[in-house]
Amino acid sequence: MNKQEVHTAASIGLLYLIRMLGLFMVLPVLPIAGRDLGYATPALIGLALGAYGLSQAVLQIPLGLMSDKYGRKNVIFAGLSLFIAGSLVAAFSESIYGVIVGRFLQGCGAISSSLLALMSDLTRIDHRSKAMAIIGMSIGVSFALALVLGPLVSSYFGLKGVFVFAALAGVCGVLVLLTVIPVPKVKTQNLESVLLRDRLPSVLSDPGLLRMDVGIFMVHYLLMSSFIVFPLILEATGVIPSEKHHLYYLGMLLASFVLMGPFMWLSDKSRYANTMLLLAIAAFVSSLVFLAGSETYYFVLASMTLFFMAFNLLEVLLPARVSKMAAAGSRGTAMGVYSSSQFAGIFAGGTVGGLILSHTDISTLLYTNATLSLLWLTLSVRLPELGDITSRTYSYDEGSVLSANQILERLSSIRGVVDVVIIEEERIAYLKVDNGAFDDGELALIGN
Repeated sequence: MNKQEVHTAASIGLLYLIRMLGLFMVLPVLPIAGRDLGYATPALIGLALGAYGLSQAVLQIPLGLMSDKYGRKNVIFAGLSLFIAGSLVAAFSESIYGVIVGRFLQGCGAISSSLLALMSDLTRIDHRSKAMAIIGMSIGVSFALALVLGPLVSSYFGLKGVFVFAALAGVCGVLVLLTVIPVPKVKTQNLESVLLRDRLPSVLSDPGLLRMDVGIFMVHYLLMSSFIVFPLILEATGVIPSEKHHLYYLGMLLASFVLMGPFMWLSDKSRYANTMLLLAIAAFVSSLVFLAGSETYYFVLASMTLFFMAFNLLEVLLPARVSKMAAAGSRGTAMGVYSSSQFAGIFAGGTVGGLILSHTDISTLLYTNATLSLLWLTLSVRLPELGDITSRTYSYDEGSVLSANQILERLSSIRGVVDVVIIEEERIAYLKVDNGAFDDGELALIGN
């Protein structure tokens, strides 16, 4: 990657981080601080937590398609403006209903797909995987930062301060967009990061990809519904005041990152990948059962650490599996559907979790989540082994003596190539290859 591409990827990653911070900082704060809002009930607090997931799930794909027509930066600017407006509405609301409206508006700024498309426009195809890695790191960091900054900001400035912080972060994002990120000179059709309508039917009918969509739905359902009660559980230990929650979240997250290390290492080996996925889901089940059965200090901390380990591990394993399972040229579309499922899970988790807590108690909610996780584990038991599958791209010159069909035939005949799609307008071929059999050197011989 050249200097401009690194700069662009880092800037787009910063926009992701800013937006995710604003959305997640409220998670560890609202279940406690929200009780002081007018008309607050557990059901409405849960709805406020998950409201942005509804608008995000509905608008994620349409706004990505709109960026093709109206320009990437224009759509991103509009999305950030809605995010800022929603943050301010929530900040200055005296009732839970105002916070719900504000969170819904925050989600209306669904710019993830537009940001990925912008990244594709501004980086060369050979370096887009590196740019995606930078963006992926920023998303992971944002969640950890949010769990620490949310309670910290709230302890000094209250719930209003958390939303004002989100609005200010959004303003910083606008400044980065307008002053740092260049306007793309051309729009690309990078099938690894851009959703295409004509590929939706095949993606939506793929049983393996649908299982992954269910998986990420469940991960974020569990996250949102569990966070309705996590701050309450910490408070119930009697020794963890709310103004110290950020220190405990930091400690548990750091411990979870250490614990997930061996699982990550084993998951890179294809023969253990399915086992690691199943163990992560089983960790969800165990952590929720343990939390439901005890409120003792050390047991609560250990169980929550196990929960965070499972969450962080699945946040890495599931998208990696989608990338392997998606047909050549369909990764962008598959990830678009996957992201919409994630946001639908956020909305369902907040809404359903709040309703359950309104009519029962904390233990019942946690046991319900454990049961749903067990059903998910059962659904995932027979996942197929994928092997060491990765993606490649092959570019050919306009003056190539071979036709697109001839190039397609030659690429398909290479040992280890699983699938090939060619975009003639851009003279690019997208390949799915089995690393155990594929030799990159054979690509160089295609035009000869």
